[in-house]
Amino acid sequence: MADEKRGVVAFLTRKHGGRRIDLADVLTYLYLLAGVVVMFGPVVWLVMSSFKAQSNLFDFPPSFLPQKQDTVVMEGYEQPLPLYDITFADGTTRRLAQVRRVGLQVTMVDPAQPEAEPLELNIRELAGRREVKRVFFDLSNYSGGVQSFPFFTYLRNSVVITVVATLVTLLINSMAAYGLSKFHYRGRDTIFLIMISTLMVPISVILIPAFLVITKVGWNNSLWGVIIPGAATPTGVFLLRQYMLTIPDELLESARIDGATEWRIYWQIILPLTSPALAVLTIFSVMWRWNDFLWPLIVLNRSELFTLQVGLNAFQGALNVQWHYILAMTVLTLLPITVVFALLQRYITTGIATTGMK
Repeated sequence: MADEKRGVVAFLTRKHGGRRIDLADVLTYLYLLAGVVVMFGPVVWLVMSSFKAQSNLFDFPPSFLPQKQDTVVMEGYEQPLPLYDITFADGTTRRLAQVRRVGLQVTMVDPAQPEAEPLELNIRELAGRREVKRVFFDLSNYSGGVQSFPFFTYLRNSVVITVVATLVTLLINSMAAYGLSKFHYRGRDTIFLIMISTLMVPISVILIPAFLVITKVGWNNSLWGVIIPGAATPTGVFLLRQYMLTIPDELLESARIDGATEWRIYWQIILPLTSPALAVLTIFSVMWRWNDFLWPLIVLNRSELFTLQVGLNAFQGALNVQWHYILAMTVLTLLPITVVFALLQRYITTGIATTGMK
C-alpha cells in the first residue's frame, strides 16, 4: 500500500525534465480537474438529489447535500417543533421553535428557556426568519419508489433483455466479423462498406418498418421483439472485424492443416484472441440495451413486460411529476451499468487502442 501511495504521489508530482512545476503542469491539472467535474459532477448531483425530500428539490438556492429542517423535542409538546433563526428589528438573532401558526400570527418558544412564556409574533415582522437545516439522507425515496410500481418485475425484464440481447449481439457480430476479415471473396469489402454506411441512417427512419416486421412475425408485445431487431449492429461488426484483422492468418492456416473445422477455429481460436474487443462490445451492448427507451415503448404495451426505463415513465403524469421517485429509481438503474463497467473497464483501453492495428 505504501508503494502504491508513493507511485500515485510520484505520478501527480512528476516534472518535465527535472524542472520545477511550470505553467504547463498547472494548466494540465486544471484541464483534467475540469474534465472530472464536467463528467462526474452531474452524476454526483443526481445521487445527492435522490436523497432529498420532494419539497427540497425546488429550494433556491439549491443545496448540494440533502437537508432537512431541524427540529427540537420539548416537554409539553407532543410533536417535535421546527427550528428557525429569527432576526428581529433591533438586529438581534435568536433560535426559536415554532409551535403553531394561525393566519399572520406565529407562536414560538425558546428551546434554551423552555419555562419562559411563548412569544406571539406577527409573520410580517419575521422577514429574516430562516429555517435551521441539517444534513439528512432520506431513504424513503427509494423504498417508496420500489413500492409505487412493480420494480422487480421491470428489473427482471430489463435483465433478461440485456443479457440475452448482449449474447445474441456478440454471437452474430463476431460471426459476421469473422466472415468479413478472414475469408477472401469477391465483394467482401463492398459488403463491409454497405454495412458501415448504415450508420448514417437515423434510427427514426427505420422505426415504422421495423415495427411492421415485428408485428407480422408476431413478436409485438414480446420480449423477443425488443431483443432481435437490434442484434446485429454495424458498430459491433466494425469493432470486431478491425480487431480480427490483427490476428495472423498463418495461425488459422496451421489450424486448418491440422484438420480443424471453421467452427472450431472460430470458437477456440478467434473468440479467445478477440476477448478484449468482445469485452468492449459487451459494455456497449449492455449500455445500449439497458438504457433503451424508445423501442421498448413502441413494441411493448402490456405493463408486465415493461423494462425499467419504460416503467419510470409512470412517475410522470400530466399534472404531477414525482421527481423524488424518478431520481431515486434512476440511481438504481445506473447500478448495473456501473458494475459491468467496473468489471470490464480494464479491457476498454486494450480493445479500442488495438482496433485497426495490423
